[in-house]
Amino acid sequence: MGSNPFLGLLFHWIGGLASASFYIPFRGVKRWAWETYWLVGGFFSWIIAPWFFASLMTHDLFAVLGETSLSALFWTYLFGCLWGLGGLTFGLTMRYLGMSLGMAVALGFCAVFGTLIPPLFRGEFMAKVLGTHSGLVILVGVGICVAGIAVAGLAGMTKEREMSEEQKKAAIKEFNFKKGILVATFSGVMSSCFSFGLAAGDPIKGIALHHGTAPLWQGLPVLIVILLGGFTTNFIWCVFLNLRNRTGGQYLAAQPEAATDEDYPIIETATDAPAEEMATHSGLALANSGSNPLPLNYLFCALAGVTWYFQFFFYTMGESQMGEYKFSSWTLHMASIIIFSTLWGLALKEWKGAGSRAMTFLVFSLLILVLSTVVIGYGNYLGTMGALIAKP
Repeated sequence: MGSNPFLGLLFHWIGGLASASFYIPFRGVKRWAWETYWLVGGFFSWIIAPWFFASLMTHDLFAVLGETSLSALFWTYLFGCLWGLGGLTFGLTMRYLGMSLGMAVALGFCAVFGTLIPPLFRGEFMAKVLGTHSGLVILVGVGICVAGIAVAGLAGMTKEREMSEEQKKAAIKEFNFKKGILVATFSGVMSSCFSFGLAAGDPIKGIALHHGTAPLWQGLPVLIVILLGGFTTNFIWCVFLNLRNRTGGQYLAAQPEAATDEDYPIIETATDAPAEEMATHSGLALANSGSNPLPLNYLFCALAGVTWYFQFFFYTMGESQMGEYKFSSWTLHMASIIIFSTLWGLALKEWKGAGSRAMTFLVFSLLILVLSTVVIGYGNYLGTMGALIAKP
């Protein structure tokens, strides 16, 4: 099957919808701390789902991984670990910069680094990006996406300026611009390591294709390795919190000794690993009144985890359709997540009470982000057409 950039764009939009929606089932979890429900959901996201779908959709999975060089496995796994660090530190940017500015800075770094570093590393940037019309169109699309993220941040800051002084202090108690920029840079760059891991996993894709796996599913074995790295980082942190907060018993009982109705809210982030600080910052609280039968908590976590995995399930499908410019998939992924996260935020009334100026910026940011995905899709289309014409 040949490349089809606009089909790839559709897959990326579906993946963005999955990423923006995965936290909804977490709202049904009751009387579990963040570290408990995040680790249980993560076990489905990073271990069960990747192995299940790769086993179902690809050929000779164990042989493919066995034939992959240790170097390719190591770098793919390591970038997965680093991506996990980026997600877990994302919440600190909210602590020091506030929700809107922190998210805009971190996601801006994440989008730019995750998109441009792989072709720079491969030595393809000058020839494939700057040296071609299609590459320049894609680069313009990346710039439009970053502009959309900036406008989204401006919308949030406008909303924050409309808040009372008491509300501002409650929202950003520890505002520190220098610390915030440093943490946001670290978080954004580390979060973009998922894109680096996908690039490092190219040898795995080649071996999968050699074993007869359809091009559409070639990225699924790579996800096993990257997400194992992400699981490692998150497992260590969550178990540490279980021990520190004495919440380890929650895996066997849904009613912790020390929990209140406001203790454990949850929010989805575009870096896909809401840290404890990020969860606490959000006003989107879990339904903690009463207690669930334990199987229900596991069921909700499983639904959240599998939904989270689907973002990258569709990401790899979309990437397989982008032809020579598959590095642009990362920008499409980021833009799609922000678009659908914002729509969910509107549906859940997170912008209730915002003034007309803030809402104008918000709508404008959505239009810019949608435009960026269309421009990038068009650039990939030009590249695909050019490759077809160049064939003898």
